[in-house]
Amino acid sequence: MSVFTDETRERAREIIARYPADRSRSALLPLLHLVQAEEGYVSPAGVTFCAEVLGLNKAQVGAVATFYTMYKRKPTGDFLVSVCTNTMCNVLGGQEVYDTLAEHLGVGHDETTADGTITLEHAECLAACDYGPVMTVNYDFFDGVDASTAVGVVDELRAGGRPMPTRGARLCTLKEMAVQLAGFADERDGAVADGGPGEPTLRGLRLAQQHGVSVPGFDPNTPIRSKAEADKAAAEAKAKAEAAKPAPVEASAAPVKGGDGASAPTGAAGVAEQALPGAATKVPTDGTGTAPEAGDARSAEAAGVAANPPASDGKPAGDEAGAQERNLTEAKAGTDADGAGPADANETGAQK
Repeated sequence: MSVFTDETRERAREIIARYPADRSRSALLPLLHLVQAEEGYVSPAGVTFCAEVLGLNKAQVGAVATFYTMYKRKPTGDFLVSVCTNTMCNVLGGQEVYDTLAEHLGVGHDETTADGTITLEHAECLAACDYGPVMTVNYDFFDGVDASTAVGVVDELRAGGRPMPTRGARLCTLKEMAVQLAGFADERDGAVADGGPGEPTLRGLRLAQQHGVSVPGFDPNTPIRSKAEADKAAAEAKAKAEAAKPAPVEASAAPVKGGDGASAPTGAAGVAEQALPGAATKVPTDGTGTAPEAGDARSAEAAGVAANPPASDGKPAGDEAGAQERNLTEAKAGTDADGAGPADANETGAQK
């Protein structure tokens, strides 16, 4: 098995224990964050480790690790700086921010500075259009940045500082962030004591408070049920729904005589008609008041099938091979004779 610390192995067992025994492969995503927390990226050794503890093959693990961009496949700096260059942020200057940082740091997309501090990347969308242009450092937001403020942030990081994000907790390294993404608490002193939501995020809440809008019957103090309680409630609701269903009515197998002595319909239709003794029996007719014979329906069905043969691999209607060949021949002859271009030749062939 791959070499990882005893703490990582213990945490791996804890992650796997979060899932049912027959669903252990669901632990793969947090396990990939866990190995990234130790090595700074998902190395071949990390892929092997995840495969071994979950009983998967390395191809299955690698397929997941290469699909999500948060899993890095080569050594990454202590601080991952992501600049949004998608539509909204780009219009507001996101590309200028990225270009300035790339020139200032001397690196391009997904490249790391020589001192191993900063890895720069452009992001397609950071889901913060109302704060654009934005960039994140290890997934914590810096809102409304411009080229100057972005350079100030990375310079402070390279000098050993920890600039405060606009929203969220104080900055940590990428490895420390990976521990949190694996599902473990940030143990740093006061790690989650700082930060707060931005004003655009609170705008909807403030409007609701201003106009007295609320969800009917909503109680924010309602406790979240445990899985056992939720399963019990679901089972009780299912049993109640089953009990409320009406008992099925069995149809009589023998024909039932109607009031005029004729046999009444059997099955579900017959039961429905018997349940409504006063209802008139409607029989489809051919317009003369006479019900069609069963043989007539079969004959009509056979005629319809004969008139509509199934599709085949044959040429569709109108696709005449002779016309195509004539067009091609005349197009070639026209080009050879007078040097007409392909467009002229096609037009001539189409007219013919």
